[in-house]
Amino acid sequence: MKTLVNMCIGGMLALLAISGPALAQGATTPEARLKEKNITLPIVPPPVANYVDSVQVGKLLFLSGNTADAQWKFKGKVGKDITVQEGYETARQVGLIMLAKVRASLGSLDRVKRVVKVFGMVNSPDGFGDQPRVINGFSDLMVEVFGDAGKHTRSAVGMAGLPFNNAVEVEMIVEVE
Repeated sequence: MKTLVNMCIGGMLALLAISGPALAQGATTPEARLKEKNITLPIVPPPVANYVDSVQVGKLLFLSGNTADAQWKFKGKVGKDITVQEGYETARQVGLIMLAKVRASLGSLDRVKRVVKVFGMVNSPDGFGDQPRVINGFSDLMVEVFGDAGKHTRSAVGMAGLPFNNAVEVEMIVEVE
C-alpha cells in the first residue's frame, strides 16, 4: 500500500513539473495582463446624462453604453468620415473606458469571471457593412485582457447616428465572482 501511495504522489509531482509553466501562464490575472502589456486605463469620465455607469444584479454587472472620450480624435460615420481601421481603434478606446468602469465598480478586473454579452453600435452610412470588423477593436481587447473569459456573445449593428457624432458605442454585461 505504501508503495502505491508513493507511486501516486510521484506521478502527481511529475505531472506538476511537466505542466507547471503552463499552469503559471494560465493563471495570469486580468490586472497582471494589463501590466504585462503596458495597458493604462483612462480616468473614468462622469455620466453625461441621467444614468449610472453600471448596475450589478446578482452575479451580473450591466454596463451602460459608452463612447470614446469627448476629445477622441476619430468622430463621424465609419466608412465615410473615418476608416474601418480608425473605427477599430475607436472601439478599442471604448473598451479601455469600459474596463476602467468595471474596475471602478468592482475594485479590480480580477473579479470578472467572464465577459458575457457585448452590444456594439457603429455610426454608419447607408450601405456600410463592416460593423463586425469595427467592433472587433473592442472584442479583441476583451480577449487580450481576460483570455478565454473575454470571449463573448455579441451584436455589431449600424446606426444612423450616435450621441455627439461618436463613431462607436458599446454596452456590455459581465459575470462577476
